[in-house]
Amino acid sequence: MGLLKRNPFGHILFLKKFLIRFIAVLTHRRYRGFNELHIEGSDILRGLPDKNVLFVANHQTYFADVIAMFHVFNASLSGRENSIKNLGYIWQPKLNLYYVAAKETMKSGFLPKLFAYAGAVSIDRTWRSKGEDVKRQVKMSDISNIGTALKDGWLITFPQGTTTPFKPIRRGTAHIIKQHKPIVVPIVIDGFRRSFDKKGLRIKKRGILQSFVIKEPLNIDYENDSIDDIVTQIEYAIEQHESFLKVIPLDTLHEIEELNKTRRWEY
Repeated sequence: MGLLKRNPFGHILFLKKFLIRFIAVLTHRRYRGFNELHIEGSDILRGLPDKNVLFVANHQTYFADVIAMFHVFNASLSGRENSIKNLGYIWQPKLNLYYVAAKETMKSGFLPKLFAYAGAVSIDRTWRSKGEDVKRQVKMSDISNIGTALKDGWLITFPQGTTTPFKPIRRGTAHIIKQHKPIVVPIVIDGFRRSFDKKGLRIKKRGILQSFVIKEPLNIDYENDSIDDIVTQIEYAIEQHESFLKVIPLDTLHEIEELNKTRRWEY
């Protein structure tokens, strides 16, 4: 690989590799040390093709969720079985791994800009800007960039567009699925909200068991399933359908109620 070889977004792969390694070294103990990350389904990742895979997940912090995914994906592809033990897996990271992020968030400081180079596909939110509700058209360049990421590799998205639990799935995710026909892999995470602050940069509490469950790809009929059908499948798959509220412990429900009062939007 030449030192100046670039990905489709113009990022120099050598720099991206170095940056991913650097972030991984800084953050590893957040998931294996200060807290523990319980992983399920790493074998599913090893059976996926190298391109056109879309991961859909619930969202609990701005950055800790994505960083955990970089750890788990690379560890699993390096042969680790539901473990991120031994950081050597990050020496040759998967470089065609991307994640969808709000452009406003990724420009909010030095660290977000650094994280963006590691694989962000930055988009303009159509419903929220600078703390205000807005209504604006989807940018065609954003749609094109999402398609570019899927053609080149794996793409992570958080279809609720917020870290507040049990918010509706954004229909744009279903349109992406209909258009590009990717393999759609659900991921359910938990414990990150208790472990980290809202941004996912500061450790809020230690000794938390974080969970990271990779599920089997969704069985989607790209031609015949409607947008609503796909949205419903995602809601159930990432355990954000309202029916899951019936089985959540009472203390967690109280926590969700408080979050919904104080967090109109997050992402």
